[in-house]
Amino acid sequence: MTTPPTILVVDDNPDFLEQMKLQLEAAGFQTVAAESAQQARELLPTTDFALAICDLMMEHSDSGFTLAHAIKRKDPAIPVIMVTAVASEAGVTIDASSKGERAWAGADVILDKPVRFEQLTREISRLLKLPH
Repeated sequence: MTTPPTILVVDDNPDFLEQMKLQLEAAGFQTVAAESAQQARELLPTTDFALAICDLMMEHSDSGFTLAHAIKRKDPAIPVIMVTAVASEAGVTIDASSKGERAWAGADVILDKPVRFEQLTREISRLLKLPH
């Protein structure tokens, strides 16, 4: 039996963080959680994970971007899914549909909160090349 992929989940909203952990674990994934970009950065050298899901705005408005770039420096092959409420809160749309936008954001996918779990698991499966 193969070990399920580990997903790093980073969000400063404890309710969202707990909900993501519970849903991902129920879907068969292992999780490692961090409540801030700083806490996640401290985990990077010692934690192995297959994919990261991180909030955009945490300690600073760009915390998610800087964390995503730190993850890509650790291993460029680790997919990063950025989740953000910036579209609903500020009316700003951030896109990751082109290679240039993905490089700028450091994220492979950007999803608006509230995140539909079905959409999230589809993206996880696609990025990790898992059977649907």
